Amino acid sequence: MAKAKVLTKDEIRRVMRIAETGNNGLRDKTALSLSIMAGMRIGEIAALTIGDVRGLDGKAVSVINLSKHQTKGSKSRRVFVSAELQKLLNQYLATISDLNDSRALIRSSRTGSHFSNVSLSLRFKAIYAQAGIKTSSHSGRRTFATRLNAAGIGMRTIQNALGHANIQTTALYCDVTDDQLANAVNVI
Repeated sequence: MAKAKVLTKDEIRRVMRIAETGNNGLRDKTALSLSIMAGMRIGEIAALTIGDVRGLDGKAVSVINLSKHQTKGSKSRRVFVSAELQKLLNQYLATISDLNDSRALIRSSRTGSHFSNVSLSLRFKAIYAQAGIKTSSHSGRRTFATRLNAAGIGMRTIQNALGHANIQTTALYCDVTDDQLANAVNVI
């Protein structure tokens, strides 16, 4: 099976512009950002509730605590949220009329409840296709991992950020660019 594409910065901007133009633009942009900026899996995003991302003060949290029922492998994990992603989450939360903590964060406009993993995956794939990018919904996680690696973040840290049990799995997520190779040989 082919690996999902790692998105360039220009492609990320294009995907976000496409996501924003739809009927549920801020919802779609938020869902994609959880994948690209926090490395969350489709199933984790689909399983999120408002209470998972909203603190007692009503603002987006800096750490999302996922229960074992929300993750792959039935192992709870923490997802750290950047200031930029927190800002986007706050914007999105401000648009939701029913802020009941148990309600789905990323809601289907048809049912008003959680997306299925397949439906959310198809939504991501459709947005990528509209942006002219042929890839799968997994591109966000691969992009997240590769960008951390390019920034010099250690593989163990990336492993924990992705919630992988095995570091070899994490290594498969990280592409290496020619710039990284050139910088590596110039260190010596």
